[in-house]
Amino acid sequence: MQFIDLAAQQQRIRPALDARIAAVLDHGKYIMGPEVAEFEGKLAEFCGAKHALGCANGTDALQLALMALGAGPGDAVFCPTFTFASTAEIVPMTGATPVFVDVDERTYNLDVESLKRAIAFAKAEGMKPAGVIAVDLFGLPADYDAIEAVAQENGMWVVSDSAQGFGADYNGRRTGSIGTIATTSFFPAKPLGCYGDGGAVFTDDDELRALLDSYRVHGKGTHKYDNERIGLNSRLDTLQAAILLEKLAIYEDEIEARQVVANRYTDALGDLLITPHVPNGCRSVWAQYTVRTRDGSGRDAVMATLKEHGVPSVVYYPRPLHLQTAYSSFPGDPEGLATSERMANEVFSLPMHPYMDEGTQAKVIEALRAAVVPA
Repeated sequence: MQFIDLAAQQQRIRPALDARIAAVLDHGKYIMGPEVAEFEGKLAEFCGAKHALGCANGTDALQLALMALGAGPGDAVFCPTFTFASTAEIVPMTGATPVFVDVDERTYNLDVESLKRAIAFAKAEGMKPAGVIAVDLFGLPADYDAIEAVAQENGMWVVSDSAQGFGADYNGRRTGSIGTIATTSFFPAKPLGCYGDGGAVFTDDDELRALLDSYRVHGKGTHKYDNERIGLNSRLDTLQAAILLEKLAIYEDEIEARQVVANRYTDALGDLLITPHVPNGCRSVWAQYTVRTRDGSGRDAVMATLKEHGVPSVVYYPRPLHLQTAYSSFPGDPEGLATSERMANEVFSLPMHPYMDEGTQAKVIEALRAAVVPA
């Protein structure tokens, strides 16, 4: 059983992929070729953003965002601690300080009350609250109405890290179009993934778009050999854009198929496990289907039993960022980050992809019922 079945998707679109790849091989424009611009246009149209720019990967997308927004020394940038390292690692690269925020135990996304405490703490420590990076963890959009209100009150920008949640819906808006700048990743395991590394940044601001475009190509100016600023080499390969064009064409259909799989899990497991909570007005793209036992214990035993039944499961993320060696010296919510620490010890994710048939899913459910004693 596959945790994420990319082969099934490839089988569905293989002729179209072959044609796209052959077209790139024929024209030979492997860097910033015509497929890149075509993909950027369709990507922006899909999510409702004015501008979309491809880049080399999702981490670069976040770094480009902070560079364009001018993050620097003395700035506090707030981000959840229960997430992948990319969210925070780009902050000190700009000279700014990451300040860690706790998450909500139902959604696993940034807790706004924790954010408020962290902002007050940063001000008391002499830092300038500059911005917040909200993560759409496991495919579910963060609570943007509340986050944007706090950001506006404190004169901060908002970056939406939608590496896992691109294309999700939040109160009539689609991720990619939310935030001062939004970012995503096209890592192969992501809901919209390529066959290598890739990423994108999104904004409605024309000036930010120009800065992002410059920064992703060595800080380019109007002349190839007169770079106006220090930038990166972070371009999306033409071959990856060609592949993503065909994947984007079926992405809406795949989101709906993921929802069917999620519904089956929730209907079958709701009495057995703590299943994902999706607030009213939201739609997840189900990058992962993440559960917890009802008493919060026994995760290792459950996962071991699943393995015995041939069912893969994965823990995202077993150690919050503030407990990792590289990030342990950075500040956080003065009341602590207890929810993130607890979730790291309790959550585990089940196989999830849009091509999971009912029979395969029934095997997962049967294995879970063999592993979990109802609380």
